[in-house]
Amino acid sequence: MAHDKKKIEELIDGTIDWETQHRMLSEPKDEERFQAYLEILQERVPWDDRILLPYQYHLYIVQKKDTGERVIKCDCGHEFCDYRDNWKLHARIYVRDTEEALSEIYPKLMAPDPNWQVYREYYCPGCGTLLEVEAPTPWYPVIHNWEPDIETFYKEWLKVPLP
Repeated sequence: MAHDKKKIEELIDGTIDWETQHRMLSEPKDEERFQAYLEILQERVPWDDRILLPYQYHLYIVQKKDTGERVIKCDCGHEFCDYRDNWKLHARIYVRDTEEALSEIYPKLMAPDPNWQVYREYYCPGCGTLLEVEAPTPWYPVIHNWEPDIETFYKEWLKVPLP
């Protein structure tokens, strides 16, 4: 069942009624939905580079208009890096690795032990938006969430040529 653009916008914004949301998420997806989704996202950003894939909240994999490069870009337009690299290594990072810093989030005696767990907060250098939080052990490397296979996604799932 094809859904109109307004319903897809409501789904994105979290303002859709529960019954419609349930139906949209549980039924087979109509072929036009992903394209409509991309169009809505593209209309909401202040830049012209083409969104190929939403990466996560506030981040997109885009194809740069002038060079054709594929990069990870924030809502605000800040470009992090090639989409195959770990964008977090190009973000502003605040590490909560002391009892005092962790107690800003948790009440005293309920915070994790900073010798065993820290919080890494990743912010966009362009707009300051908090993009992600990790809670690893202090010695664990920065986690690379995922690297999408864009070519396969477009060819085998969407069955359209990659721009």
